[in-house]
Amino acid sequence: MGKRILVWLLCLGTLLGLCGCSLMSTQEVKLRDLDFTILGEELVPGELATMIEERKAEAFKMTYSDNENLYICVGYGQQETGGYSITVDELYLTEEAVYVQTTLLGPDVAEKGNRTPSYPYIVIKTEYLDQPVICK
Repeated sequence: MGKRILVWLLCLGTLLGLCGCSLMSTQEVKLRDLDFTILGEELVPGELATMIEERKAEAFKMTYSDNENLYICVGYGQQETGGYSITVDELYLTEEAVYVQTTLLGPDVAEKGNRTPSYPYIVIKTEYLDQPVICK
């Protein structure tokens, strides 16, 4: 009798686990890729530029909107040298959120001798969406 209950509970736990997995995966079903523009420092709205300046020494992820555009900002904190760049690997919409993935690319060998710290960050401008933003 005890073995039957144990087997039944094990099967129930497995079934619930599988249901949870399928629910999680449907939340990330891509509806569409989002068009975006990478903004240079001179094009970043003033209030957002101030917020970035205050946070740039540490890694950060934040959003800002002006009800017309959504700005997604990802900073990688202080680096020992200059010469870094950042790529946007993915930016897409699901039913639940906007997903973004970026990658910090290191400096080339010539830059490694330069010991001037830098604060690499990226500002991504896209259409305004009233969705949470998830950085992968």
